[in-house]
Amino acid sequence: MAAATSGPKELPPAPAAPARSCPPPRRPRTLAEVQPGSENERLGVARDSMVQNPLIAKAELGKPRRSCYTLPGYDFAYGLYLHGADGGVPEAIGHWHSMKPRPPSPREMPRNYIAMNREALKAGYVTAHEYNLYRQLKDIRCNEDNDSRFKRAPPKVPPDMTYGILARPSTPFFDLLQHRYKEVWMEQQRAVAMAKQVEKKKLQKRKVYETRTTLLRKQQPPVKLDSLWHMPHFQKVGPHLSTFPDRDAHKKAFSVYHSEIPVRCGPLAQGIYTAA
Repeated sequence: MAAATSGPKELPPAPAAPARSCPPPRRPRTLAEVQPGSENERLGVARDSMVQNPLIAKAELGKPRRSCYTLPGYDFAYGLYLHGADGGVPEAIGHWHSMKPRPPSPREMPRNYIAMNREALKAGYVTAHEYNLYRQLKDIRCNEDNDSRFKRAPPKVPPDMTYGILARPSTPFFDLLQHRYKEVWMEQQRAVAMAKQVEKKKLQKRKVYETRTTLLRKQQPPVKLDSLWHMPHFQKVGPHLSTFPDRDAHKKAFSVYHSEIPVRCGPLAQGIYTAA
């Protein structure tokens, strides 16, 4: 049996760092670095921008891809550059940077068309073209005092006005634990039921019972319809053609016809018999 070795175990090699496995892209290529006969060689008039264009630049064999974007120098500061004061703390606490007051910009007042129209009418101008010419000649503006009455006053706000959303009231936990809301709801339902019963009793008291007199008042007597008027010399004239031997046979035939109406086809129920 072989003796176990007491020496230190060999650890597996550490994984390569990302910088070693994936080296960063190199600086942009220049024309001086282009070797004659390579893929990026340019004939004729050549510029550095030709070998720095990422769309036409070809990768070099066995070398990482170059970056086609130029970076600023070492004295370039990325982000917002703050110009510091050289005086230090004494300069910071010695004075305050206050903004200088700006003079109010002159406000252009609107044109006073009422005054211009009045003066043009006094001068004898009537047509719209004459009015426009007069306004171009004499431009009358509104005064600040007259314009102040058109300004809106600030809204009247009560002294105890609270801006924003009001805070939600606190939850009444004691009422929730005592089932107070359930009792209030049940009391409301009982009150509604009692009100309905009282209203029902009032309606029953107001109900009018029907009597023979009220029924007779509602019942309208039937109207007797007079028969149509017939000429006297046509009253005793019999039918011109009679296919039945007597009156009883006529009634019997019509009774059979009325009894067969549901099972015969046709608008007059004179067709074939149906399965029904």
